[in-house]
Amino acid sequence: MPQAAVQTCSERKFGLGMMKSLSKITRVAAALPFTIPAIWLAARAASRFPAAPQASSSQSPSPPLSEAQTKIMVNSNLVVLPVTVKDGAGRLVPDLQRSEFRIFEDDVEQNIDVFTAEAFPLSMVVLIDNDLKSRDATQVEGSLDAIVGGMSNSDEAFICRFDQYFHEGKGFTNDQDKLLTELKRTHLDSEPSVAPQGSPSNEPTINGHSVTGGPSIARATLALKGQSTKALDDAVFSAAQLLKDRGRNRRRIIFLISDGQNGGKKVNTNSYDNTVKELLSHGISVFGVGVGSAIFDRRFERLSKYAHDTGGDVYYAAKRESMEELYSRVTEEARNEYTLAYMPRNTDRAKEYHSVEVRVKREGLSILTRGGYYSGPVSR
Repeated sequence: MPQAAVQTCSERKFGLGMMKSLSKITRVAAALPFTIPAIWLAARAASRFPAAPQASSSQSPSPPLSEAQTKIMVNSNLVVLPVTVKDGAGRLVPDLQRSEFRIFEDDVEQNIDVFTAEAFPLSMVVLIDNDLKSRDATQVEGSLDAIVGGMSNSDEAFICRFDQYFHEGKGFTNDQDKLLTELKRTHLDSEPSVAPQGSPSNEPTINGHSVTGGPSIARATLALKGQSTKALDDAVFSAAQLLKDRGRNRRRIIFLISDGQNGGKKVNTNSYDNTVKELLSHGISVFGVGVGSAIFDRRFERLSKYAHDTGGDVYYAAKRESMEELYSRVTEEARNEYTLAYMPRNTDRAKEYHSVEVRVKREGLSILTRGGYYSGPVSR
């Protein structure tokens, strides 16, 4: 193209571009008097009425499921057995292999379909005796924050108290700061507390609570001469209701801190047998810490029975320092049990209750696991 033509073309393009740019600048300038006040007004409104912060959950994201956890979650027909194995000195034995275990259901040997020694996250109701002697209550109060020290980031806890009534806390959370605050603020009464507030009614109740969904109902204060008024069985049953719907990929436990006293049939709506059925039906284990002056006369039969029959464990502590140490031991033991799961074969599926026995080939070891399970609904 001749140089003159190129120059003419460039001048033409440049001139057109300049005209478009000038036109754009003019429009922007014309809009500024309206835009600047609008921006200023929006900023002022934002400062006066800040946007509501997005709701944040106290639950941290769940870690991805392992292969064993996935199998357990997907196949609801698997019978899942948390198994603790200890040596003669009471230490956990962590090096057993699948081939060293045998499982029998109703005396029929079963194939082990899932085996893992991995740590499962805990879902636990921390159930604290609210009717201890004054000195014992003071020691337990001062020890409670040590519970958080034994938890991992994936564990969750629900803090509850009981006396002749069951007192729920603030719900499940794995926010350790919130749990620590709640535990530090937990005040234990040296005498039974009043009933949950509510209007008197003739509605049927369980442990002072309406079974029809109405308001809580106050029962008359119980004064049984020479007998405990604590509803330990009802408290454990209520704790099981809070735990039963937590995921199968979690270890579900009741962390029971008590002197072991229980008021019997005149205080409890639920019997021991009925409560154990509820626990076994939902794979919930009880881990007890026996506290207080009762340590010297061993009034812990109820704690021991719940632990033994549900595959948990029980420890005893007379002093605050011992309590704090045992809290961590309980959570460590519960989280790091072996997990064995199997599909029942060659047993009568019409039966409601099935006995279970776990054996290990290595000698000199003790095994803690539940002695059976209920495959059908629990009869009341």
